[in-house]
Order: sequence, then structure tokens, then C-alpha cells
Amino acid sequence: MSDTLRPAMRRALGAVSFLALAVSGPVALSSHASADPAPASASIFASGGDLASPEKKEIAMQIVSSAENSSLDWKAQYSYIEDIGDGRGYTAGIIGFCSGTGDMLDLVERYTNSVPDNPLAEYLPALRKVDGSDSHEGLGSDFENAWKEAAGRADFKEAQNGERDRVYFDPAVNQAKSDGLGALGQFIYYDAIVMHGPGTSQASFGGIRSAALQKAKPPSQGGEETAYLKAFLDARRVVMKQEEAHADTSRIDTAQLVWLNDGNLDLHTPLKWKVYGDPYEIG
Repeated sequence: MSDTLRPAMRRALGAVSFLALAVSGPVALSSHASADPAPASASIFASGGDLASPEKKEIAMQIVSSAENSSLDWKAQYSYIEDIGDGRGYTAGIIGFCSGTGDMLDLVERYTNSVPDNPLAEYLPALRKVDGSDSHEGLGSDFENAWKEAAGRADFKEAQNGERDRVYFDPAVNQAKSDGLGALGQFIYYDAIVMHGPGTSQASFGGIRSAALQKAKPPSQGGEETAYLKAFLDARRVVMKQEEAHADTSRIDTAQLVWLNDGNLDLHTPLKWKVYGDPYEIG
């Protein structure tokens, strides 16, 4: 995959030491805990809208891809793999699975359990060894080629979709519904869990939500939706600025906060936003 696929993230990165990252954030990403689940039928108390509907989910995938890949074409990212220098080893696939944070290992393990004869199976020992670090030991260009080969297969694309939903999308949307949030709030939760990972530490999705709850109540507790979501974004912004790799908060400031201030709580189109200065639009 071309090195130009993630210019947005490259612009957000400086010279980050792995030691500094280990203190400020990535540990949360390796947690296997998820956001508090809610029944799929949980009611939406406030604005309405369901991010899990096919139309809204497609919009969510495009918005995240604009920040992660500088492109709305999220389906072109199955084969993406690169070390972007953020201390998390390889970043790859449609959601940025990382070799240093556990979610890439989980993906390849679950894929291999379902499809034993696949191009990535032989790299499982190496992935287990580098988990928690930025090392490429046992991986390198051969692994990169194997990832791209696997990404040409429908079963690996489906595996990526499944892990995205299991670890990130479904927990985020279910928790947002439980909190009484509409489609925009559900997306705000989803984008946060993609970047910060599930878990309960201060730098994880759960920690950000806990900090927001100290400032405002969600609609499910009688609070006002916009005020609560602003508190959540404020709490997330604090966490992002603690890590140089995430210090550019434009995906909040010139995207999510714009829609929130416009009152677009059901995330209806047309949508216009900027990430790292680049403009995007969904009609």
C-alpha cells in the first residue's frame, strides 16, 4: 500500500519515543475489556437515529477513514499495512489493527481458528512475541506481503469486519444507546473507542466516559444530550493532548463538534468536515 495512504496520521506524529507512549496511552489499547454492553434493543431517549443501520454505518466507516486514512474509501484499506512511527508497531486494515496493542493478534488468531490455511497463520508466534512493543521481529516485509495477500480474500475481509464490530463498533453503539444518545453520540463513542481502545483506564474509552460523567449526565440519567456530548469531547481532548501522536484534535474540533453545534444529533446528510486541514463531504 502506498505511503500516501495515511498522510493525516503522519502529520499528527512527531518524534515520539516508545517509552513516552507506554506511559501515556497505548497500554489501554491492549485491554480486552469492552464498554459496558447494552441490549441491542436499548431505547434511544433523546435525538434518535441508529448508527447500526446500513446507511448510518456506512457514513461512520467513511468518517473514521477520513481521519485514519485520508480517504472516504474505507473498503480500500483491508490491505493497508504500515508502521506509522507511533510506537504501536504495524498499523493495518480497516480499523488500524496494531501489532503492538493486541488487536492485530486477536484478529489473526480468530481468523486462523476459522480458516487455518491462511497466509498469516505462520506469523502467529511472532505476533505473540511482539505484542506490547513496537518490534517487527519475525515480521518485516514477508509479513507485510502476507497481510496484503490475505486481504485479497473475502474470508479475511469478513474477519476484519467481524473484529471491528465485536471489539469496537458494537460495544460503542450499545453503550451509547444505553446512555440515551442518538446517531451522532453513537459515532462520537465509536470514534473514541477506535482511537483509545476499550477498557477502564484513564486513557481508554471507559476512562473518557467516566470523566465525562463527572461533568454532565447523559439523557438516560435525565441530562441534556448536547451538554453531555460536549463534556465527553472535552474529556477526550484532554486525553488526546497527553500523547503527541494524537495531539491534533481536529477530528473533534472541525468535525464532531461542528455537527454537535449545528444540532445534527441524528448525523443526517449532507455532512461537511475537515480532518488535519483536509476537507471532506458526504452528500
